[in-house]
Amino acid sequence: MYRILASILTLQQHLDALARNPTIYRPTVCPTCSFGKLWCHGCYERKADRQSSGSASLNPIPIPRFICRHCHHTCSRLPECIAPRRWYDWAIQQLVMLMCLSGYSLHACSRQCGLHRSTIRRWWSELQRRHHDDSFHLREYAPDLGRSVDFTDFWQRCLQKMSLSQVMVVLDARGLIVP
Repeated sequence: MYRILASILTLQQHLDALARNPTIYRPTVCPTCSFGKLWCHGCYERKADRQSSGSASLNPIPIPRFICRHCHHTCSRLPECIAPRRWYDWAIQQLVMLMCLSGYSLHACSRQCGLHRSTIRRWWSELQRRHHDDSFHLREYAPDLGRSVDFTDFWQRCLQKMSLSQVMVVLDARGLIVP
């Protein structure tokens, strides 16, 4: 099952899609048992709007949940604009990754982006740790990435070709756990 629903790039698009056609979020099969009947099971909320504050904020953002009729496990799907397991959106993560790839220190990235160094270090370490598997699947998706000579060159080319959210959609569709 794909955890990320591609092509929903903004929180407003997500809210509109939930209002007009919430069934697009329903997985076709249960990710646990592969049974094909999932029922709506309410929603949970995420504070995903980091751009706005006060009355202009879209928070809380509802995320639809589904329950399997067969095994009773629940699951959900996120729009592409919301990163699973992460507090910050894809755009700020991509900016940080590009700065690190360009040779900025963790301290310089921290000052520039207003993030804690430990957060940046965790993201950078995870990108390095997952590089082998992720790059294999991304090269399969976009063979021209195979021309890159090393880690830095690969990720610079990759992030020039597509956004970090698109990279994660590709990896999610290939069954990898997306950070």
